[in-house]
Amino acid sequence: MNKMLPRVRFAPSPTGYLHIGGLRTALYNYLFAKNQNGKLILRIEDTDRKRFVEGAVENLIDTLKWSGISFDEGQDMGGECAPYLQSERLHIYKELVEKLVLEGKAYYCFCTPERLDQLREEQQKLKLPQAKYDKHCLHLSKSEIDDKLKSNIPYVIRLNVKPDQKVIFNDVIRETVEFETNNIDDQVLLKSDGFPTYHLANVVDDHLMNITHVIRGEEWLSSTPKHVILYDYFGWEKPIFAHLPLLLNPDKSKLSKRQGDVAVEDYREKGYLKEALVNFVALLGWNYGDDKEFYEMDELIEKFSLERVHKAGAVFNLEKLNWLNFEHLRRKPYAEVLKMLRIEIEKSEFTNSTYSDDYLVSVISAMKERVSFVKEYLTKSPYFFKAPETYDEQNLNKRWKEDSADLLNKLKERFEQLENPSKEDFEKALDEIASQLDVNKGKLVHPLRIAVSGVGEGPGVYDIVYVLGKDETISRINTALKKLS
Repeated sequence: MNKMLPRVRFAPSPTGYLHIGGLRTALYNYLFAKNQNGKLILRIEDTDRKRFVEGAVENLIDTLKWSGISFDEGQDMGGECAPYLQSERLHIYKELVEKLVLEGKAYYCFCTPERLDQLREEQQKLKLPQAKYDKHCLHLSKSEIDDKLKSNIPYVIRLNVKPDQKVIFNDVIRETVEFETNNIDDQVLLKSDGFPTYHLANVVDDHLMNITHVIRGEEWLSSTPKHVILYDYFGWEKPIFAHLPLLLNPDKSKLSKRQGDVAVEDYREKGYLKEALVNFVALLGWNYGDDKEFYEMDELIEKFSLERVHKAGAVFNLEKLNWLNFEHLRRKPYAEVLKMLRIEIEKSEFTNSTYSDDYLVSVISAMKERVSFVKEYLTKSPYFFKAPETYDEQNLNKRWKEDSADLLNKLKERFEQLENPSKEDFEKALDEIASQLDVNKGKLVHPLRIAVSGVGEGPGVYDIVYVLGKDETISRINTALKKLS
């Protein structure tokens, strides 16, 4: 199987949002498949009915599509291994697990929840390293089992783990991994509601869907020996395993919602670009072996390999994500940013105003080195969309002097003489007035900035007045002279 073109899968559970860690798992599977000319399958593991969230499947698919990750087979497109929704494959699991029972590799367990709780408490009192089932029902006779089945006593089916053995497997990232079977529980394979557990469904589907490489998070490493035992019990060839490093908060604790956003949807709603988020997530555990940090998807596909994934946990650095968002936004074509800016305008207080494409492109040009998010074209430079109604008091106290009104009035008179002025024309006019009045240019620049923007920061003042145009600039100067004189 491993000699065929790679077939990998992303198999999320529809229990809510798509976790950043889930996005990384999907991305690494996607990059590996594309790099190796293989196929990526989307399988929905919905067998935990207690945690199932209505609409979560559709949300997962929408979020993955938004991120730019495409699938070759899956729940919403079909394929040669359909169905890809595990709840539609129950008969397959039941038939195979009953085969294991007949062979003594699995067994019926009729223990009540009360007995299991008592067993767990007793083991905790003994301070055993882990709570394990005691194989009580393994020793039931056939007649006892038949009687209980006829009486419709609830049961589960458990894996029969043989004691005193070793489970050894290779992992692309962690190399040789070894577990003692005495530390492996007789895992439930089929639950009392007839649904399989993750462990059974995962192994069965990976085999039947011809999955060659299982690329998943480190949290599944401790479950892998159970899966290896199942592969051996079924007599199936094992896939190649690769367990990705944990995602960590800056304090090295496991990434969790307690310390910040962990859902892809949260970052999408906050205005992060999909290209920046994908770039960032790709670097959470992988690099090409150099210092390069800016990547587009095509380059990630070209350079990705599992051999360059690290073992150590990867720290989620929000500052780096913000920097990447800035870089990706800065390099986008104006036409693309324009579309996104119009969407932001529709959601803002400026929705009823009309702006030409040329005007908005000039705003983008003026601000592109100063914004990390599209919405910041509005929040950081609202003066391009509405004349200032107030003036920053701290800036006024620092920059507005006794003679500022007179100087600004002289500058306005010079601006009025300009015909269709360029940015350079505005600058030349201000230089002329400064020279005529024998004052430092700053005594004109700062009051002019206050008048047209209301604040003391932003792009160059000549950029601002050029974008606004002569008439709007003069109008704002007149307003400021009335309010501030």
